[in-house]
Amino acid sequence: MKYSLASRDLIADSVELTMRGHCYDALVGLAGCDKSLPGMMMAMVRLNVPSVFMYGGTILPGRFKGRDVTVVDVFEAVGKHSAGQIDDKELHELECVACPSAGSCGGQFTANTMACVSEAMGLALPGSAGAPAPYESRDAYAEASGRAAMNLLKLNIRPRDIVTLKSLQNAAAIVAATGGSTNAGLHLPAIAHECGIDFDLHDVAEIFGKTPYIADMKPGGRYVAKDLFEAGGVEIVMKTLLDGGYLHGDCITVTGKTIAENLADVTFPTGQDVVRPITNPITPTGGVVGLRGNLAPEGAIVKVAGMKALQFTGKARCFDCEEDAFAAVERRDYKPGDVIVIRYEGPKGGPGMREMLSTTAALYGQGFSDQVALITDGRFSGGTRGFCVGHVGPEAAVGGPIGLLKDGDTITIDATTGTMTVDLTDGELAERRKAWQPRRTDYQAGALWKYAQLVGPAEKGAVTHPGGKAETHVYGDIGQ
Repeated sequence: MKYSLASRDLIADSVELTMRGHCYDALVGLAGCDKSLPGMMMAMVRLNVPSVFMYGGTILPGRFKGRDVTVVDVFEAVGKHSAGQIDDKELHELECVACPSAGSCGGQFTANTMACVSEAMGLALPGSAGAPAPYESRDAYAEASGRAAMNLLKLNIRPRDIVTLKSLQNAAAIVAATGGSTNAGLHLPAIAHECGIDFDLHDVAEIFGKTPYIADMKPGGRYVAKDLFEAGGVEIVMKTLLDGGYLHGDCITVTGKTIAENLADVTFPTGQDVVRPITNPITPTGGVVGLRGNLAPEGAIVKVAGMKALQFTGKARCFDCEEDAFAAVERRDYKPGDVIVIRYEGPKGGPGMREMLSTTAALYGQGFSDQVALITDGRFSGGTRGFCVGHVGPEAAVGGPIGLLKDGDTITIDATTGTMTVDLTDGELAERRKAWQPRRTDYQAGALWKYAQLVGPAEKGAVTHPGGKAETHVYGDIGQ
């Protein structure tokens, strides 16, 4: 998992090298899972040649004991197994049915979240993000994407005409409305960075804080991506947000038309409850929340979709890597009221800012997700649920407050006010910082060493180069 986020930037770099090396005029970018989606979109706006994004599609849900299941159910079942709630046979049966087809993980996890973003941002054809991977209708979208790319070339409409501050705000709104992945808090700033637009974690969180949560999607809700597709797809969510005044309808898209023009004939479907009307949201604000405070001066992020309690105060239980935390959870060496702290897992400190899905899923499976909280300078899977706060910055590896915590410190997390604090004065934190020493990782050569040297803070998207603001020329401008 240390290599996952690093792969996003490698994907963007490799597409850039291929495009520049062959002097291609336009691009259709296909992406299947998690980091390949933002990586491809980052490359599109970096190169700025006419481009169309196409998603590989979601997996079909598995069926287990009469209900739809996803890969996250397997992770959570590992926790149930360790707690003695299910036996080997039941866990094995679930493993065998959870992933029945090709496609990306089936809930509103990172891949499906970023697929929704591709439509909301205008880089993908309307409707293309929804059809499951095995469906033959994806073939028609593939051909249409190629035709759209040629039309964009003819019209000279390029990604930076499409990806603007307004369209990035649209993208953040779709994440909030669907209770999407916290990883969008990294990927949207990274996409913005590629074209020189200021749009960091706090800007994303501002949109989250004023957008209603209307799509009842897993992991916080009841439905999988296939259900959203059958209810009308991403377009239904977008049209509902547009009619409610939560989307900018004047943004241009890869169709050559605006968002509003693309959605003009879309009507809200009755007889379904996957997507709620804007007048009856699940919650009035988004399913993802940004936090800030003396424990996270550069911010943090938490998914609140499906959560009942939005405040938590408890005592710190500190671990300096995920393995140690997972081992403690597996042996149930924690107690209600603990705030499990996993640090030195940030972009530089990991290196790679890996996901804590194994630990959070085990907590959930053991039935303690509402009795403990977890904070980390690492990331979470889009499938994580419970009081789990990620992207805490500055990270421990650069001397951030999370690295100064000690067992027993009192931590308060409040997702209603958007704050996360430790009960220490500035003076006490300063004293602890005097004794803090930076740590060496085991990655002193190779790709992760290089990544650790280049990567910036999570707050700005964990990017690895100066971005659009530093450009003296753009590839797409050559020969124009």
